[in-house]
Amino acid sequence: MAKKIVVTSGKGGVGKSTLSSSISVCLSEMGAKVLIVDFDIGMGCLDMIFNCESTGIYNWGDIILDRCDIKSAIRTTVGPMLMTAPIAFSKKFTNENIKILFNILDDDYDYIIFDSPAGVGEGFSLAAAYADSGIVVSTPDEICVRAGNIAGEKLNEIGINDVRLIINKFNKKKVSKGRSLNIDESIDSTYLQLLGIVPEDGRLALCSMEGIFALDKAFSKAAIMRISQRISGMDVNLKV
Repeated sequence: MAKKIVVTSGKGGVGKSTLSSSISVCLSEMGAKVLIVDFDIGMGCLDMIFNCESTGIYNWGDIILDRCDIKSAIRTTVGPMLMTAPIAFSKKFTNENIKILFNILDDDYDYIIFDSPAGVGEGFSLAAAYADSGIVVSTPDEICVRAGNIAGEKLNEIGINDVRLIINKFNKKKVSKGRSLNIDESIDSTYLQLLGIVPEDGRLALCSMEGIFALDKAFSKAAIMRISQRISGMDVNLKV
């Protein structure tokens, strides 16, 4: 049975999709079978991050709408398998149908990562429908940690109690100059247990433009690998 993780942010622009993609790659490099699913309906970008826009035409919505079988909607990437997002909502995209679909895939993977859209709307609800744990990604600023707190509370409300925090784009110099929240302030504002800290890294940001191949050149990959190891149950010390 797969460990099913919804990755959300509450607010856009925090690097959530880049991080969820990077975690899926790191888990794959550790030998796990991983499926990552894009739930940003109409605005999905994971096929671009994984450089596989031209490798398929179907998405998870096509399965629910009986346009294709499950195998046809799964794309091969550099490590994890990928399901892209539909281009428009349908009344058939319900929490129950999401649960039915991914229950079929549960035994085929070690991890299923649901990449939620920003905010706590309908796409967020669908992404969390079959998850058993959650990751909230936030940058260390007051607006994003408040949005992260709201996202964490929403996950709790729908029954997901194992919710952790990743502080992304952390910069010690900005903290020392008072231009960024420190680690304790970020944790206290979200009321979430810390899973990991990812330093600010321009190379990692390139993953959203150049594709996931930029991850190998990012010094922050070491931090993401440590997070992935903690997800897998390994006892790995936190580093800043």
